[in-house]
Amino acid sequence: MSWLTEMERAGQKFYNKAGVEMECMELLRELGMNSIRLRVWVDPEHGWCNAEETLIKAFRAQNLGMRLMIDFHYSDDWADPGSQMIPAAWQEMDLEELKAAVAGHTTNVLNKLKAHAIDVEWIQVGNETRNGMLWPVGQADISMSNYAALNNAGYDAAKAVYPDAKIIVHVDSGNENNLFRWLFDGLKNEGGKWDVIGMSLYPDSHTYIQMNEACLANMEDMINRYGCEVMICEVGMPWDEMVNCRIFLADLLSKAQSIADNKCLGVFYWEPQACNGWKQYTLGAFDESGKPT
Repeated sequence: MSWLTEMERAGQKFYNKAGVEMECMELLRELGMNSIRLRVWVDPEHGWCNAEETLIKAFRAQNLGMRLMIDFHYSDDWADPGSQMIPAAWQEMDLEELKAAVAGHTTNVLNKLKAHAIDVEWIQVGNETRNGMLWPVGQADISMSNYAALNNAGYDAAKAVYPDAKIIVHVDSGNENNLFRWLFDGLKNEGGKWDVIGMSLYPDSHTYIQMNEACLANMEDMINRYGCEVMICEVGMPWDEMVNCRIFLADLLSKAQSIADNKCLGVFYWEPQACNGWKQYTLGAFDESGKPT
C-alpha cells in the first residue's frame, strides 16, 4: 500500500463495486484483506516512503485493525534484483560504517512506530536480495560474509525494538529453488539470521499453474532445509487479466494453505490499489475507474 498517500495527493479516488467512494485501506479491509506491507526508503527525493511518511500509513492501518509488515529497502529508491544502491548519505562508508548505518536507520524507523503504539508483526531486512544488498559492499556473489554481516545488523536492530516480530529475508522468483538454496546456504554458512524466508512470484497468464507448483515445492524445501517459516511477500498479474489472476491467486492460496503446520504465513499482493496507469505499473487489482477488479 506504499503508493497510497502519494496517489491520494495526486487526486486518485477509490470506489467500491457499487460506485461509492471509499478510503482505500478501509475498502480493502472490507474486501477481506487483513494485512498491509509498507516499504521504507532512507532519504527519497520527494519524501514518499521515508520514515515519517511510513508512520502516517502505518498509523492508518493500525487504526483499521490491519496487521503490518515493514519492508526496509536500505536505499533511497527501489531495491530489487537489478538495483541495490547504497543511499547517497552512506556512499563513502566501509563495511563497519554501513553496518552501523543499517542498524541506526532500522532502529530510528521502528522507534517512531513503537512510540505511537503501532504493532509491527513482520520486518523485511532488505527487498528482493537475491544477490545481497548495498552493492558492491554487500553484494553476495562478491562477499557473502559482508552481506550476512549487513543482514545481521538489520536483524539485531529490528529485534531490539520489536523482539516478537518475525524477521524476513525476501528474494524474488519464488519458483527458482536453486537460487534460494544458493543464497540461504551462503547466509547460513556465514552466520546469517532470519526467521522467515520471503518470496515474490510474478507469473504470466500462461505459466501461473506451473510457477505455483514450483513455488510450492520451493516453499516446502525451504521449510525442511532450514527449519523456518515462509511467506509470499509479493504477487501480481496485469489488472486487465483479472480472470486468470483470480485463478492464479486462488490456486496459490490453496497451495500455501496446504503446507503443514501453517508454515506458510500468507500472501501479499503488490500493489492492489495501483490503477489508471499509476507510475506505469500495470499489475494492480483495480480497474481504470478506481474500482477493484
